Amino acid sequence: MAKKQKTKKDKTAKQRGTLATVKFSQKNLIFFGIGLLLVVVGFILLAAGDIVFAPILLIVGYLVFFPLGILLK
Repeated sequence: MAKKQKTKKDKTAKQRGTLATVKFSQKNLIFFGIGLLLVVVGFILLAAGDIVFAPILLIVGYLVFFPLGILLK
């Protein structure tokens, strides 16, 4: 009996399926939530005219908490 050989197309389909699965833990979601809260409060303060505290909140939200939410396991 002849065995069915796997083609290159079958192998890449399996690889593509495994690369698409990304699971975030509760810790990741908490960091994303804190970052989102800081960004929203920063934009509200910016709209109100605060030019000192609002940019600090925006920078901390975008450059600290969002990357921590992605990178930490």
